[in-house]
Formats: sequence, C-alpha cells, structure tokens
Amino acid sequence: MSEYFKEIKFIGSFPDVDGCPKNKLNEYAFIGRSNVGKSSLINYLSNHASLAKTSKKPGKTQLINMFNVDDSWSMVDLPGYGYAVASKKNRHLWKKMIYGYLESRDNLINTFVLLDSRLELQKIDLEFINWLGSKGIPFSIIYTKIDGITRSKLDFHIERIQNALLEYWRELPPQFISSSTNKEGREEIMEFISETNSSLNEKK
Repeated sequence: MSEYFKEIKFIGSFPDVDGCPKNKLNEYAFIGRSNVGKSSLINYLSNHASLAKTSKKPGKTQLINMFNVDDSWSMVDLPGYGYAVASKKNRHLWKKMIYGYLESRDNLINTFVLLDSRLELQKIDLEFINWLGSKGIPFSIIYTKIDGITRSKLDFHIERIQNALLEYWRELPPQFISSSTNKEGREEIMEFISETNSSLNEKK
C-alpha cells in the first residue's frame, strides 16, 4: 500500500518490444549503467522489498520487466547499459532490446536515467543521454546512492555533472536525488509521476 497507489502488479518480462503488451497505460521507464542501484530504487519507490531483483553483480536485469500500477500507469525496469557479467553477444542483444523499446513505444512518457552521485559524468552516460535527445525521447535524471557521499560532495558532484551536460544541452531536464538506504527522494519522484500522469489523463 502506498499513498501514491493502491496496488502494483507484475505484468511480465519480455525479451523485446514486440513482445510487450499492447495497452494504453502511460509508461515510465527506469534505466542506468549496470550496478547504479536501479533495482533498489524501484523496490524503494514501490514499497516492495523484492519487486525488482537486486544483486551485487551488474547485469541482473536482462529483460524488459513491466509492472501495472492501479491500472493507471506502468513502471518499466529496463536492463542496464554498459558493463555486465555477460557475453559481448548478449550485451549487443540487450542494447538492441533497450533502444528498440525506447524508440518505438508510443505510450512511453518519461525515461528516468539513473546516475551514480559519487562519480563524475561517465562517457557512456553522456552518450546515452545525448542519444535520447537526438531521438526526442523525454527523460529525467535521478542521482542514486547519495547516502555514500557527504552533502557538500554531493552538491559538488551534481554541479560538475550539470556543467558537463550543459556543454551539449541548453537546459537540463527534471532532476531528483535518491537513496533507498536513507529513504530519500521517493516523494519527489512519485509526485512527479503522479502529477504528470494526472495531467495527461485529463487531456484524453
């Protein structure tokens, strides 16, 4: 139970976008480099300890995992990009799966790109974010693992990341900070989804 939803149900895991259900639910996807804390964040947002599979080894998510939230919207857990404990062939297939979903899913409303707050902007993150921009795919940024860094260092790292992005972008998308350990960020992220979803539904 959550103040933002009553029920969240597992829809299924799919190897490609063609296998994903053809419904009209607004979709909000979560993605980031492998081991950025995506599964922990999804479990925190959903108030469910094991909704998404977590692991200390990167590459645990290997399919498009979809969840129905109150028959109102879908939470989509995408495989991480970058390094994973898998063959080069499998990583290529995952990339094809991810990009295929992001480019062709008409009801995708927002893609949350997760960045490790303890690190400077990684090349692979920049390339992925710029690719989203080139395709006109709406996205937001979530800084993860903020419990692993002091607040002053967090502010410094975020400013460096923002400055790096502003070399390519005129303005930045919505941004959030989060920690499943310290229980931070859930309200802001879920409020963003709720308000966006309500606004879109009113226009239908």
